[in-house]
Amino acid sequence: MIGVRCFALSLLTLAAAGAATAEAADYTRPKVRAITAFVSLERANYARQIATTLAVLREAQRELEQQGYAVESVRITTQPLAELLRGQSDAQALAYLKELDDLAAKENFLPNIGPGMLRDGDDPHTMQLLAQALSSLSQLNASAIIAADDGIHWKVIREAARLVRYVADHSPHSQGTFNFAGTAMLGPYGPFYPGAYHLGGGERLAIGFEGANVVQEVFARTHGDFDAAVAELTRQLTVHARVAEAVGTQVAARHGWTFMGVDPTPAPLADVSIGAAIEAFTGAKFGSSGTMTAALVITTAVKAVPVKQIGYAGLMVPVMEDKLLAQRWAEGTYDIDALLAYSAVCATGVDTVPLPGDISEAQLMRIYGDVASLAFKWHKPLAARLQPVAGKRAGEETDFRDPYLFNTTIHPLH
Repeated sequence: MIGVRCFALSLLTLAAAGAATAEAADYTRPKVRAITAFVSLERANYARQIATTLAVLREAQRELEQQGYAVESVRITTQPLAELLRGQSDAQALAYLKELDDLAAKENFLPNIGPGMLRDGDDPHTMQLLAQALSSLSQLNASAIIAADDGIHWKVIREAARLVRYVADHSPHSQGTFNFAGTAMLGPYGPFYPGAYHLGGGERLAIGFEGANVVQEVFARTHGDFDAAVAELTRQLTVHARVAEAVGTQVAARHGWTFMGVDPTPAPLADVSIGAAIEAFTGAKFGSSGTMTAALVITTAVKAVPVKQIGYAGLMVPVMEDKLLAQRWAEGTYDIDALLAYSAVCATGVDTVPLPGDISEAQLMRIYGDVASLAFKWHKPLAARLQPVAGKRAGEETDFRDPYLFNTTIHPLH
């Protein structure tokens, strides 16, 4: 029966690939941003578990590449940090995290060690260990859950602010904050970092695209027509999401894993710009009138993609991961308040936002609190990735040394 099922899935993959060729022939294919595995590691066997997981991830990568998709990264997300480190002293825990970090660099995968805190009742000491790890280790990603169905987690917010303040002061170029996010109302098994997590039950798989180029090309052809843009963007995102769903389902079944779904969010990176896409819709700079309408177009189309969806399923506006957004931020065409406003119609939050080096924990808490409040009120997934820059003041430029961050001007706080 397994062989028959895999054969049927192979036919599904071929059919999806054929659809992609026929329906998207005039469009640039997006990259696959993330093929993400979710596993529960055992301290004594983690290296073997990671090797097995990488074999599954790379099989999925090969099959997507055979369908014409470049793959940006393969990723492994562990159980939440407190569970990962259970029974270890602080010294043992930090040594273990360094081993994971070194292995990730050697084997070329991105690791995520889950939330440092999931709820207010969790031990904040785990966040203190995480702050030390993020200050010195470059590969690890992690998060904290600042709001969920049980409400806003004000104690987690306080610890997240303390962590960001510490990491900004203790990591090279304040860069360690890039690998941490506070997430609100985000469910498990989403493929995108740093917010990816699971609560147990490993051997799961999810896929996310780097699809801002698809949005830009659709908007360039639909000339600001809301209904036409929604319809065409839904169609084009569906083409690629179906291929990912078919490949992910097939590979997972072959290994006895579970495919959790596709996050159709059209993630940007560098010149693959969601800012440029939105400007193609509005005909004006990002942040001008019409930006929120464009955000609604994207989110409406994403939600309508008829595949098994997981994760944010909305819109990402990462200020410093998108070259044009970084430029517009420097020009002052939008700010944190604008990002929060756009978040009312899409899954955005405040992502890779540069902040003055002297920002206080109290000010960081207020920003996290606004994101958590908005997410909880409207029951929508949002994230906050806040990046104070030690020694920098409002009006000065950041000096991050990361190929995925584009320096921009720091805004004053209000």
